[in-house]
Amino acid sequence: MPKPKVLVTTRLPGQMEKLFGDAFDVQVFDGDELPRQKLLEFCKDKDAIVSDLVNVINEEFFENCPRIKVVANVAVGYDNIDVKEASKRNILACNTPGVLTETTADLAFSLLMAVARRLPESERYLRSGQWKSFSLDLLLGVDVHHKTLGIIGFGRIGQAVAARAAGFSMRILYTQNNRADIELERKYNATYVPLDELLKNSDFVSIHCPLNDKTRGLIGSKQFNSMKNSAFLINTARGAVVNENDLLEALTSRKIAGAGLDVFSKEPNVPSKLLDMENVVLLPHIGSASIETRSAMARMAVEAIVSSFKQEQPPNIINKESWPAFLSKLKATANTSA
Repeated sequence: MPKPKVLVTTRLPGQMEKLFGDAFDVQVFDGDELPRQKLLEFCKDKDAIVSDLVNVINEEFFENCPRIKVVANVAVGYDNIDVKEASKRNILACNTPGVLTETTADLAFSLLMAVARRLPESERYLRSGQWKSFSLDLLLGVDVHHKTLGIIGFGRIGQAVAARAAGFSMRILYTQNNRADIELERKYNATYVPLDELLKNSDFVSIHCPLNDKTRGLIGSKQFNSMKNSAFLINTARGAVVNENDLLEALTSRKIAGAGLDVFSKEPNVPSKLLDMENVVLLPHIGSASIETRSAMARMAVEAIVSSFKQEQPPNIINKESWPAFLSKLKATANTSA
């Protein structure tokens, strides 16, 4: 049986592509971003792909790449993958849950602290030579401790953010489709409320829900009008959960006090108006960007493919219902090759 062919669309931390060993024929794209046409061209003869969020894996991709059997996304989110289409074709879709939880929560809380205490603005002030003397009213921010934090999406990362907030004696509100288990609420001292109530009562609103049809544009003008004028929005989930035009209007008109953003609707494009605002902290989608975490994510993606072709079910399959049909297809391919 010939070696399965794999495309790795980006350089992996720690050279994790070496985990494929000699059992796979691996091609690694070594540029900054793989153009769409190149992606389709490279994958025509590939059996699996290790992808990042930049690549859209949809019906067009599957039509052009008929041999693909496994898609491993180096991310916990998978809004770039048409999972329904993959399942229709008995193709496995995998992500990297769990390993990035704590690191992303660190980043989310760092953004919260940075925008509340005006840290980037203060550093720019110092570096530009404007600091001449101590002043009691210089670059006053707001306290974080004992404030109310509203968490939209109380999954792994939302809970990890709540754990960090506990150290600052913050009151925790959360909202999501289904109320969490009572024991979980007690663990994090968190109170379930509807979205409107969360927005009205929170000093900081942190987004941790996945992007899907229900959450796209979840936070818009109506929601910003519900928030306190003194409140801050933190987003480390997906940019499209927030209506970016409405966010710009809310920031410009001071309907909210500021925002900390790691994600944007059309990355890497960032609205020019945001770049000029001092009450906004902007980061280039680095929520999971630590050496340890990105290496663990890459390892999980590679191991998902290796395990699948060994006919061992990996734990991080998104569409687990496709596993039996995938196995049948894999065995049929092996018999044909033989």
